[in-house]
Amino acid sequence: MDRQARKEALSQYRERPPAWGVFAVVCEASGQVWVGKGANVDRQQNGLWFALRMGSSPFRALQAAWREHGEAAFRYEELERLRPDYPEIGIKDELVRRAALWTARLQADVLKA
Repeated sequence: MDRQARKEALSQYRERPPAWGVFAVVCEASGQVWVGKGANVDRQQNGLWFALRMGSSPFRALQAAWREHGEAAFRYEELERLRPDYPEIGIKDELVRRAALWTARLQADVLKA
């Protein structure tokens, strides 16, 4: 890839709209489930897995389960994504509502530090 094409690809990547949504982290070994929400559900796993591998995750219960069962026991699932044209003013409230619904439905814990 030449320099100009790389620069253009990087620019397009940075200008992508946020992918607001709800996700779950599932421990296959124990059956535990954690539900979280965020602006980049399509990229959230990278950050979570990095912190867990380094032992520096702010999510204590998740980190403890990771240490006990190992990385192979975990999977990341995108549960729901808000449509791209969702009104910006209501995004955070809607994510809280949807995360609560998924938490109840999956009998999960909330990802909290």
